Amino acid sequence: MPASLDATLQDHYAILEVDPQSVSETIQRAYSKLAQRYHSRNTATGDARMFDAINLAYEVLSDPARRKEFDTRQGIGHEGASPKFSGAEFFDALGPEAGLRAAILCLLYDRRRSRPSSPGLNARQIEIMVEATAVELSAALWYLKQRVLVSSDDKSNMQITVDGMDFLVSQKPVPEDVMGFIKPAAVAVPQPRPPQAQPDKSPILNHHQ
Repeated sequence: MPASLDATLQDHYAILEVDPQSVSETIQRAYSKLAQRYHSRNTATGDARMFDAINLAYEVLSDPARRKEFDTRQGIGHEGASPKFSGAEFFDALGPEAGLRAAILCLLYDRRRSRPSSPGLNARQIEIMVEATAVELSAALWYLKQRVLVSSDDKSNMQITVDGMDFLVSQKPVPEDVMGFIKPAAVAVPQPRPPQAQPDKSPILNHHQ
């Protein structure tokens, strides 16, 4: 497995352009086609980073045990002709998902501002810093990359883009919504406790006077 890629976050099915229900023969054909397209020997379409991603995807999906582990982690079930909708749980997740995406952007913006010489964070570092499952984190990063709010450098470290910075400035996420997703150990300065309410010592006014 290429050291610069994270097998837990890459969507192997999307990389190989196959459906999660695909049989092994379909996966083999897709890999062969894409490997030829992105191999360094192909001067027209060769892409070393994409070639590594394709190889990683094939390594996982061609191994039944690793594919099953990946499917379980991604919430993929081989449901055949009877797919299921999550129901009320789907709607409950919409708000928190937006908060998680904002939290990741805040981490990357802060990193860009405080460490301009090394502004990226890899997937493992982000996973350690945020409160989220692997599935939730994968979905959030996919969204941020699709919106070009986050990009990956040549070492697969994620960095906030100019669009991502502008998005945060314009949206101004509420700290309470973001900090709920940041693990306490990932915060450099302990957060102050909110001040206790003080009794109201102002004179009582008689509105009937």
